[in-house]
Amino acid sequence: MSDELRVSIEKLVYGGDGLAHADGNTVFVPYVLPGEEVRAAAKSKRKKMVWTQLLEVTSASVQREKPRCPHFQTCGGCHYQHIPAAEQLRLKKEILQETLSRLGGIQWSGAIQEHAAEPYGYRNRAQWAVRNANPRAIGYFLPESSVIVPIDECPVLSPLLAKTFGQLQELARSNRLPEKALEIEAFADSADAKIALNVAFERFPKPPAELAGAFREALPQLESLLLADESKNRFELTGPGYLFHEAGGFRYRVSHLSFFQVNRFLIDDLLQTMIAGAKGEAALDLYAGVGFFTLPLTRAFKRVVSVDANLAATRDLHVNAESAGAGVISHNEHAEEFLRKTTEKPDFVSLDPPRSGLGAEAAAKLAALGAAEIAYLSCDPSTLARDLAVLTGSKKNGATASASTRYEIVDMYLFDLFPQTYHIETLVRLRRAP
Repeated sequence: MSDELRVSIEKLVYGGDGLAHADGNTVFVPYVLPGEEVRAAAKSKRKKMVWTQLLEVTSASVQREKPRCPHFQTCGGCHYQHIPAAEQLRLKKEILQETLSRLGGIQWSGAIQEHAAEPYGYRNRAQWAVRNANPRAIGYFLPESSVIVPIDECPVLSPLLAKTFGQLQELARSNRLPEKALEIEAFADSADAKIALNVAFERFPKPPAELAGAFREALPQLESLLLADESKNRFELTGPGYLFHEAGGFRYRVSHLSFFQVNRFLIDDLLQTMIAGAKGEAALDLYAGVGFFTLPLTRAFKRVVSVDANLAATRDLHVNAESAGAGVISHNEHAEEFLRKTTEKPDFVSLDPPRSGLGAEAAAKLAALGAAEIAYLSCDPSTLARDLAVLTGSKKNGATASASTRYEIVDMYLFDLFPQTYHIETLVRLRRAP
């Protein structure tokens, strides 16, 4: 097989690549569109699958457009800037349906309702790597690499994060960024007015107070700063240790180590859609975080139980619930462990797991609780397919729910929380089958 290939792209697949075939092999090419003819160079091969680097688009799709970012195809953070936003949504829906069918045996013929907003300037959180070689700079790691690519702009960042990045880049390039810095994470509040900064150092080159002073002088918008000395597993905090986000009439404290949704334009829409119409005696919120769904559920249910393994997030949830005057029964443990031992039957379950999803065993335990309705928010269609196979009783995978606790899909929504990337956020509403 030649190192250079000429292929016709058949479709896009989850992960950002286009799929083609050549010489009996399945070929994956990044930054392409269905129907395009391209030249690509083979990078790696495993069995009958070949991963390539795009060399040239010899016949472009009519949908192809000029990327907005000068670093596109270099930094690797975005995958779809060559595709118009509306076409990105259409392709993501195709990928979602194909993945659910292929991996979970889920045949969903109903509508996949689209929820999208501004395709740029949406991120309220970002991580940047520090290149300490001469000249110093900050940027992003190349895909599957430890090489750091310095960048000058990142158009998916909120205005405040873009400004913060520019200030930090100026510090780095003028050699005023404190030495031994490895990584910087910035998080903006809902007003895009204040930031919290997490800075990891190989080791502290100066006393923490002096380091904090350097960052505060350079960043007037800095509200809270967490410094980490990785050599000694030591942390130093200046400022309150958290920011506030407002959504759905609630005010959420979000600490440095807590998770919150990163698309600032779709937060309220996501919240309202997730809990729409839910009511009853008892609700269960798995992977509850700071209480994003938990607090609104207390308005519709007499008893609300939240579960999350992140201690920082659970502490935030307690503060947020007290501030809202909401009664919540909170468990600081893994959802899988909680499901193994609980016997309480809720009327409604909301869950927003990490990319690994629930897992077949936990999904079967969830089904056994027999809730009337489940709202499952997923950030990975492959693990969603596995879990839905269990909940709906599909024969595609091993473990399934029993006949008495099977669920049927009622609604499916695609939230484009990460425009310009291949990531797909799916909300599935399930109802206990009669």
